[in-house]
Amino acid sequence: MVQLPLWQRVLILAVMALGLLYALPNAVPRSTLDSLPSWLPRSQVNLGLDLRGGSYLLLEVDIAALEAEQLKDLAATVRDVLRQARIGYANLGAREGAIGFSLRDASKAAEVATLLQDELSDDVTIEQTPSGEFRVAYTERYLEERRANVVVQAVEIVSRRVDETGTREASVQRQGDLRILLQVPGADPDELKRILGTVAKMTFRFVLTDADPAAPPAGSSVLEISGEEGQPSPGKLVVEDRIMVSGESLVDAQLGYQQNEPVVTFRFDGPGGKAFCDATSNNVGRLFAIVLDNKVISYPRIREPICGGSGNISGSFTQESASRLALLLRAGALPAPLKILEERTVGPGLGADSIEAGEQASIVGIILAMAFMTAAYGLFGAFACVALLANLILLLGMMTAIGATLTLPGIAGIALTLGMAVDANVLIYERMREEQRAGRSPLLAVDAGYKRALTTIIDSNLTTLIAGILLYQFGSGPIRGFAVTLSLGLVTSMFTAIMLSRWLILVWLKRRRRVALPI
Repeated sequence: MVQLPLWQRVLILAVMALGLLYALPNAVPRSTLDSLPSWLPRSQVNLGLDLRGGSYLLLEVDIAALEAEQLKDLAATVRDVLRQARIGYANLGAREGAIGFSLRDASKAAEVATLLQDELSDDVTIEQTPSGEFRVAYTERYLEERRANVVVQAVEIVSRRVDETGTREASVQRQGDLRILLQVPGADPDELKRILGTVAKMTFRFVLTDADPAAPPAGSSVLEISGEEGQPSPGKLVVEDRIMVSGESLVDAQLGYQQNEPVVTFRFDGPGGKAFCDATSNNVGRLFAIVLDNKVISYPRIREPICGGSGNISGSFTQESASRLALLLRAGALPAPLKILEERTVGPGLGADSIEAGEQASIVGIILAMAFMTAAYGLFGAFACVALLANLILLLGMMTAIGATLTLPGIAGIALTLGMAVDANVLIYERMREEQRAGRSPLLAVDAGYKRALTTIIDSNLTTLIAGILLYQFGSGPIRGFAVTLSLGLVTSMFTAIMLSRWLILVWLKRRRRVALPI
């Protein structure tokens, strides 16, 4: 190791150049970065919630509302089956977690049981009580699986909705069985709640124009007309419970314009487009309601079959409301409403104070570490100081390159890493002193110092790195931020201490040809 091979020197220069290239954007204003060529790195390190400010929300999935909606859909299916078979029934509705109804002709009980078993899925149980009433309910196994899947689906959709707003460093984590923890740096809390407060479940249903909203017929619902998202005059409509096409068939939704007015254009998948085509072909002249979260946002008349697999939603949209609706439809409908259990907002002023305090602590730490190394080891201490600054550049460049989020505990991890970075140099330099006292030449003392201290350096850093990995794997939020900077800092500090500082010392020794080391 008296002379570094060419490949190691090229590696050192290449790593330092890349680190500097990725770290530099953090010292340049955003406006300047936007004007740079696209092939240059322009990303800046993401700031966490505690540094940038933003919103912290603890959400809970409303399973009760979901199961009530499931029972309503099950009741509509049972009603359609009985009507198509021309079997009279009474008191059909949801009660005690199941669908109940009685037959007008009790002699048809066996026929109804067989009919429902054929038409309904295996996830449904059909029983007849001693009083002759039918009880139709989902199995407990199905409900448990559905609850678990709903939370997973909710986490995914929340992530997609928040990602669409451009806050890539948002943290969405499941907590317990039904809760979701959401942290979004830099987000407007009111806008975030508007995005998450909408289930965005869209359905297309036919309007019953002759029905009286005061006494709607069975199999229909009275829904409000939304004055905000659609028609300008709020009112009520009677619509069929039967869904002609579900919003789950939507594959895309975008803001568009029609006669200079904002509209939401949408596109169905193959099966959805066919179902929409069939429904509009067989019902030309009828009104159909576009229902979003149980509110009618538009109810156009079918003037001709719509078979292109796409269409648009028009009304009294503003550009903002149309964009928001398109965003919600693209991200997908939440499987159940979300309740906000806890809300906290971190102001950017507090974040700025945290950044300033973290910068001061890091600067003081660097100055003290550099002063100690220079005082203790002279010129070699100055080489360690150069390696320390290079370590900071590499750490910042790596965090920027991988898109890591810097939090306040992350700044603490950086400060700790900078202190630990000189630890390897201390071990190496003390070993050099021992070798020089034993009568070795400067070159051999340097070679032995690095070679014999290497095992100790690797052992100490590896154990700390394992702890950092475990903290990241099993921790959350601030703990992960600390673990990321600590782990990355250990990697960069080993590189600068073992590779960069050794190269500087060897270059100096080759030029000076000293008979003794200045330590």
